[in-house]
Amino acid sequence: MRAAETIRARAARLASLLGVERAIVGGPMAGVNTPELVAAVSDAGALGSLGCGMMEPESIEAAIARVRQLTDRPFAVNLFITPQPAVDEAQVLRMQARLARLRSELGLPRGKLPSTFAPDFGEQFDAVLAARVPVFSFTFGVLEKRRVEALHAQGAKVIGAASCVREARQLAELGCDALVASGIEAGGHRPTFAVPAETAQVGLFALLPQVAAAVDVPVIAAGGVMTGAQIGAALLLGASGVQLGSALLRCPESGASVAYKEALAAVEDTGTRLTRAFSGRWARGVANRLMQEIDAAGDIPEYPIQNRLTQDIRAAANAQGKADCVSLWAGQAAGLATSEAAGDVVRRLQRELEALL
Repeated sequence: MRAAETIRARAARLASLLGVERAIVGGPMAGVNTPELVAAVSDAGALGSLGCGMMEPESIEAAIARVRQLTDRPFAVNLFITPQPAVDEAQVLRMQARLARLRSELGLPRGKLPSTFAPDFGEQFDAVLAARVPVFSFTFGVLEKRRVEALHAQGAKVIGAASCVREARQLAELGCDALVASGIEAGGHRPTFAVPAETAQVGLFALLPQVAAAVDVPVIAAGGVMTGAQIGAALLLGASGVQLGSALLRCPESGASVAYKEALAAVEDTGTRLTRAFSGRWARGVANRLMQEIDAAGDIPEYPIQNRLTQDIRAAANAQGKADCVSLWAGQAAGLATSEAAGDVVRRLQRELEALL
């Protein structure tokens, strides 16, 4: 089979599975993707994704309802598999002491020991299940089999996220209809759950052919995908589609702040780092003051504890336009992002791919 035919066949497999026209998925960028961004991606013939990882059930319900007001096309809802953590109070207090100066600079009260660190996953999932969404995606772990079966009973498609072949196999065996293969280039949190995070730092073009050979379900490539040529390359290497994250961050529908978008406009290929500073979980973002200070000090509580401890700092810095204290999640190719409308980005990438074929 010729290369163009291979690419078209693989893309058609994923598009048919998801009920969309284009084998493109909008990344579920929790915190910055809005119902408007989800709808714009879906209306362009791709699959918009609503990132609800840190939202309470009532907010999830409202966000899903808003997406449905804006589009009648298929979309996905994404959750983080987040267990309630065991808390080391002494470590938390040490971190709060280190964060005190930043809180003072931002006009925030002194930090205390929070009573909760993350929403209850079971309650989040029940809210999504009650909404009967077309596609459900998840990351940071393996969904319970009974929950996969409940989604399938509704006719929903299920997508998991992997950073290595071992995780991909587990997701396929679980019954996922497709999976995201996340290369180390990708912005935001790493999906790693089955191996130590330090070992799951595989580049996308090394990861893709190995994952595609290991599983029979469609594979969605994530990590630095910004052009039609990259989409074609990913599909040649075994993917059936791609996931866009950084490519959509500067779009007008994105919920990223002005300071966030300005930082992305200036970022170079060497400007991002892997860090645990903001959330306690490895993630890639633009290097800034908060990242560097916390990383240098070390002794960082695990996710989602650290995520909760820095939450008020990040929110205040965003509101005040201070990008040095914001989690600027971005991939290694974020400098190629444009300020086009999200639908225009999707359509342009599809045109670029078609021109190559």
